[in-house]
Amino acid sequence: MELEPSPPGLEAEYRTIFTAGSLVFLQELVSTFDEEVDKILRLRISRKTHLDLSGDLPGFCEVTAPVRSDPTWRVRPVPQRLQRRHVDVGDLAPCDTQRFIQALSSPAQGLQIDFDDGNCPTYHNQIKGIYNVYRAVHNQFPNAPKISQAPVLMLRPRAWNMVEHNMMVKGKEVPGPLCDFGFLMFHCGKLLFDSASGPFFYLSKVESYLEARLWNNIFLWTEQKLGLPVGSIKATVLIENVLSAFEMEEILYELKDHSAGLNCGIWDYSASFVNKFGHRGAFLLPDRSKYVNMEKLFLRSYMDLLVQTCHRRGALATGGMAALLLPQDRDSAPYRAALANVTRLKLLEIKAGVDGFMVYDLGLIEPMQKLFQLHSQGDNQMHQLRDDLTVTPDDLLCMPAGGVTLYGLKYNIAVGILFIDAWLKGKGHFFYRGQVEDSATAEISRSQVWQWIRHQTLLEDDSRVVTRGLVTKLTQEVMGELKVVTRCHTVREEQRLLTAAAMFLEVVQKRDFPEFLTTYLNLDHTFLRSGFMGLSHG
Repeated sequence: MELEPSPPGLEAEYRTIFTAGSLVFLQELVSTFDEEVDKILRLRISRKTHLDLSGDLPGFCEVTAPVRSDPTWRVRPVPQRLQRRHVDVGDLAPCDTQRFIQALSSPAQGLQIDFDDGNCPTYHNQIKGIYNVYRAVHNQFPNAPKISQAPVLMLRPRAWNMVEHNMMVKGKEVPGPLCDFGFLMFHCGKLLFDSASGPFFYLSKVESYLEARLWNNIFLWTEQKLGLPVGSIKATVLIENVLSAFEMEEILYELKDHSAGLNCGIWDYSASFVNKFGHRGAFLLPDRSKYVNMEKLFLRSYMDLLVQTCHRRGALATGGMAALLLPQDRDSAPYRAALANVTRLKLLEIKAGVDGFMVYDLGLIEPMQKLFQLHSQGDNQMHQLRDDLTVTPDDLLCMPAGGVTLYGLKYNIAVGILFIDAWLKGKGHFFYRGQVEDSATAEISRSQVWQWIRHQTLLEDDSRVVTRGLVTKLTQEVMGELKVVTRCHTVREEQRLLTAAAMFLEVVQKRDFPEFLTTYLNLDHTFLRSGFMGLSHG
């Protein structure tokens, strides 16, 4: 194993996490599963190539029909602390110590400890984040409740597309999720289990039941290594890819001893349509700011099927995240309007039968918990079996009607640039127009701009064609606002924003769609160099 030395100022944290024992454990974990990780990434490419060459569309898999048609199997019941999780705090980057402690002391039932969408994986952030989880689990934060009384930690390692550049095993960079999962389990797994508080995980960007099988094998290996009973680890799989929507039962089946259920969210899932079918005219996704929401058939069907699938198999079904930020003045009209907006959308999810969902703003926790109490009964809604429902492949693949607005195009450009700028600063999320934005909203934003250029879509406002030239011109127009939003005061800050704009334009003009924006950034020389220049420390 080769390991980069500690980033400046994190020597104590580094020594705590990178112990001889943890490094041996991680080396064994990576050596055992590294080839399997490569295999599933190649299978993704092969599957995409098949869809492109054949023009086929996904459907429910014939090979796994016996799993779906067998009514008898169930997932193992989850521990008591997961039975009632109406409101989790989402996008909680654990390297942000102050917000992490605030969330630990909040009335939320769970915290999504996010090394993925809401986190920028600089070496500094990964070490600081894992160290902060270590401190919380070891009850070392003086102003936070003990881990057995705090909201449960739902640990979200990086997704399979991410690598850890600062660590090599047998001459290869380590898969990001194995790095995060390995350190978290080695240092915290047993303590979480002994305090009936875990270890619980979120698994991002799983695309097939074979990927769920790999995770299950990783869990079994880890439980055996650390002396934990089989089924100690529980994981919620985020269904944020159109292909995995057709394999939800199989994913639950593969993880049945380790499942904490499935989760549905809107933006990564919507972006996956562009990822898989974006070059096909039939899959032109209209302006998300005007025409894409959970009431549309393709998203409503996906949420309904997820709830029905989970509850039929005794698993929990959780909804997406409310990204809206509440204004400070609770007596103001904007506050009431924001709360009413979140309430309306979250009520749709509760009525669809979800057992919980996420919020970003800590001020939304109690109003949303009250909403659950008013409109549901008991710890969860697993009794809502939704037997009345039939969801077809056509329902899941039905694109909503609508066009492209100038506002939506400029909004997507702004979000894409601001996300890249945030990454160059070592941040995984940012605030824009009263909402928190992270890699999920950046993914849908840049996906839509790429697709609209590719299909030369007309603007509703004035019938201009969306071209590379128009996107470049609009990028120049929004830069003034973005300088204000990012508080550019120095030449260096302005240069970084210009670099972000150039990178955004590059990614939306590529002939072949870059599968993940985060992969593009994580492997890009600009981001790697910015880490060495010290920008990642804020």
